Amino acid sequence: MLLVVEQFLNGLQFGLLLFLLAAGLTLVFGIMDLVNLAHGSLYMMGAYFAATFAAWTGSFLLGALLALGATLVLGIVLEMSALRHLYGRDHLDHVLATFGLILFFNEAVRLIWGPAGLALPLPAWLTVPVPILPGIHYPAYRLAIIIVALLVALLLYLGVMRTRIGMLIRAGASNREMIGALGINIKLLYTLVFGLGAALAGLAGLMQAPILTVQIGMGENILILAFVIIVIGGIGSIRGAFLAAIFVGMIDTLGRAFLPNLLRQVLSGAAASTAAPALSSMLIYLLMAIVLVVRPEGLFPANRR
Repeated sequence: MLLVVEQFLNGLQFGLLLFLLAAGLTLVFGIMDLVNLAHGSLYMMGAYFAATFAAWTGSFLLGALLALGATLVLGIVLEMSALRHLYGRDHLDHVLATFGLILFFNEAVRLIWGPAGLALPLPAWLTVPVPILPGIHYPAYRLAIIIVALLVALLLYLGVMRTRIGMLIRAGASNREMIGALGINIKLLYTLVFGLGAALAGLAGLMQAPILTVQIGMGENILILAFVIIVIGGIGSIRGAFLAAIFVGMIDTLGRAFLPNLLRQVLSGAAASTAAPALSSMLIYLLMAIVLVVRPEGLFPANRR
């Protein structure tokens, strides 16, 4: 029972981190029609900024806030200086240009921070286990990730669904040409959306940094899952990204936790441990394939016209 509850919470925590990464990606893709392979690099930069600012200030929280602001500014500068020239061009141009940005960010990190990874230590009050049920404790930091991510998801939903800027974002996801014809400053809207997406990616990166080593290329593998999530949830849909991220996070975490024991019934211990992560990934891609067959536009697509 303890293991089941713990792995369920781990899956929820991982899914919510994936949501933060996928939410920005689906907004950028849905509104700006921009395939941004460098979104994972912004995730990486958020982690590096957090590790650096926390070391400079001696405060984890202050370092995290500064890292969030730095990633937001980086996203705005990146959109205005490089990505703005890609609007209206073929998706292949987007892929080539943003792949070049991945190489640029990886080499920039190597020059500035060096090839070795960085660590982001947690303050003592985030390292203690917290009782969540009688006899069941859960790490305080992972619980904090769940709470923060849920709050961000709620604020993002309210911002998109209940504010004027959210109305423009939803309109942009549905019909970009129409809001341009109504006199809305498309360039400013795109800059704000991309900056928001960058900040969300940076937030995911800085929250993941204390759990994993901060290293070059850390955002590339997780970006694949983010693309899977927006395909399952529907391009431009925050609700779809949230639900799909929870599904993917649960499948990945529970599969890695429990599949080895099941596979040991037919395989050796080493083979079962090796096959379990691959089988978990296959289940995620199978889910995506089923969604594409049943609902090619995703579970909760934006209402495009």
